[in-house]
Amino acid sequence: MRSKLRLATVASVATGLAMGSLLAAPMTQAADNTIVMWVDEKRADTYRELFADGYRGYQVNVVLKDFGKIRDDLSTVTESAAPDVIVGAHDWVGELAANGSIVKLNISKRAIQETAPYALQGFRYGSGIYGMPTQIENVAMITNSNLIKKQPTTFADVSKQALALKKAGKVTVPFAVPQGTNGDAYHMYPLFSGLGGYVFGTNPSGSVNPKKVGLDNPTFRKNENLINKWNKTGLINSKVDYGIAKDAFVAGKSPFWITGPWEYDTLKALKFKYRVTAVPAIVAGIKAVPFLGAQGMMVTKYASAHGVQAGANSLVAEYMSTAAAQEKLAAADKRTPANKQAAAKISDPLLKAFAAAGVGGVPMPNVPQMASVWGSLGGAWVNSTKGKGAVPAQKSFAQAQAAVVKAIG
Repeated sequence: MRSKLRLATVASVATGLAMGSLLAAPMTQAADNTIVMWVDEKRADTYRELFADGYRGYQVNVVLKDFGKIRDDLSTVTESAAPDVIVGAHDWVGELAANGSIVKLNISKRAIQETAPYALQGFRYGSGIYGMPTQIENVAMITNSNLIKKQPTTFADVSKQALALKKAGKVTVPFAVPQGTNGDAYHMYPLFSGLGGYVFGTNPSGSVNPKKVGLDNPTFRKNENLINKWNKTGLINSKVDYGIAKDAFVAGKSPFWITGPWEYDTLKALKFKYRVTAVPAIVAGIKAVPFLGAQGMMVTKYASAHGVQAGANSLVAEYMSTAAAQEKLAAADKRTPANKQAAAKISDPLLKAFAAAGVGGVPMPNVPQMASVWGSLGGAWVNSTKGKGAVPAQKSFAQAQAAVVKAIG
């Protein structure tokens, strides 16, 4: 039986959610009859509301956790204090599945059919699916419509207009894409993909092949001199971190900003008109696309030890896959639902614009080897866009490729 401490913040006494036949069948329950969920601050209230009457005879205890600490804390928590379900990002799956912290889900045909394929693929590891995606996100290019009257259709035009505004003294940051001291390969990815770069190749089945590293592939090498040009002209500078990029755009001192729906409230509060689009083509024939991310829920290994695995699996794989549940999450957290029916009902023009900007994007690799990529790829961008004394892109990205290949072994 689990510690009474885990029951101190029980969301409610379960009476069962009215979800028709989906929730009708009884389940074998644990002695303390509680499913414990670790949830971040932005979504905690929504989950408490969703499970205010419990779930299929289980009590649901929603425990507030810092999103950034959920994955790390799961590896150190004691069994008595451990969660049965966690909220997390799809790129955690490789690590958590490999070390046994999360378990495969039993997912119905209905849930699979109703979920965006790439989002579900993000939670797949090996032969199993280890989480149910609930929300989708990606970055887009935000354009200040007061500064840029006509939306650029090529990145060359983006560069031309941005540098002209800087030369005229109207802006301080011509292209606000975050980097900073440690780099930011995630926000830089549309520029990387637009030059022909990729992180890992894929196997015939579509799964990630970490043995095929594309940080400095032949197509990218043909186009990487553009990075040297961006550095020389000052279009992109690695000294611009997230705070500088955001502040400059909000103040009207940058015409373009690369960010995502997590800045929904910031964008809504802007005092000038703006547009949300994909980054336009940098090189003819290559689409500049962002990383695609999915967030969702996973069942931990502790659910079995606590005697609630069947209930936890049903809560995550069945109920949280439904349009009704994901619509409520979307309203609270301003992300596009992974459920296709719920996504089709989104009427918010800002969320629809972000979704459109992600079309054709690349699911962020969820394999453990991705941990070896972030620093090297982000560092290559930093080294080649730091202004005076920058390392030529040809050298910095070749070094990044070699470092990742070596780290993966």
